[in-house]
Amino acid sequence: MPERSNTSPSPATVPATLPVTASADFPVALTIAGSDPSGGAGLQADLKTFHQHHVYGMSAVTLCTVQNTRGVMAVEFLSPEFVRAQIEAVISDIPPRAAKTGALCRIDIIRTVAECAPTFHFPLIIDPVMVSKHGHPLLDDEAVRVVIEELLPHATLVTPNLFEAARLTGLRVESASDMERAARMIASMGPKHVLVKGGHLPCDPMDLLWSEGTTRAFRAERIETTSTHGSGCTLSAAITARSARGDTIEEALVGARLFVRRAMLAAPRLGGGVGPLHHGVATSD
Repeated sequence: MPERSNTSPSPATVPATLPVTASADFPVALTIAGSDPSGGAGLQADLKTFHQHHVYGMSAVTLCTVQNTRGVMAVEFLSPEFVRAQIEAVISDIPPRAAKTGALCRIDIIRTVAECAPTFHFPLIIDPVMVSKHGHPLLDDEAVRVVIEELLPHATLVTPNLFEAARLTGLRVESASDMERAARMIASMGPKHVLVKGGHLPCDPMDLLWSEGTTRAFRAERIETTSTHGSGCTLSAAITARSARGDTIEEALVGARLFVRRAMLAAPRLGGGVGPLHHGVATSD
């Protein structure tokens, strides 16, 4: 038997540097959000969604949770200075083509993101996370005011569900006509586009997009499932990823809704509570 060599390969056989591929046209997206250790929501869901859409994902962490599919047990916040440093570090080195926010929760963190937003030369999608899937409140009234006055004016798109739309407007949002009134009112706060999500309507779910003074309804049959943890994060992340790839907001929404539907239908039924989606499903293109 030949004797095994203990010598390393000759340096001549190993490239001094790996080939460098052009990155100027590679889509990059940033999520500014909280961490979900169970992997179903928050920045974990965002990064999985970015990856599945062939978009390079970056993250600035705002808070860390202790949670699983059954509930949220604890939350710890990063300092606003540290959140700002993360955002500035990644943007200065790898400029994204789109960004989104998730759970911000504290006024000082919301204000920090709002102060950074005027320097963003890319679409900003605001997912105004106000309550966890398990009913854990995440924003108080004063924090909602800061979102309205300081953050929403910088939004390309804001994606409230019915509860969040009601908190933002002070209206009852329980029907399609309520959703349209809320969307128009939220649009007056500054965002270029507003998507009011109607997953909690008593009828089949409907999302309503307000864009440039007009509205369009997107309907679908309800999926009877308990695997909905992170569905809002995943939708806004898919819109962000597709925006980074050059889609218009409406194009991004169409593809994102299909992705979430597929991910929900293919949910792996994990955990003993509100389970996660399957982020490994195919995108629509």
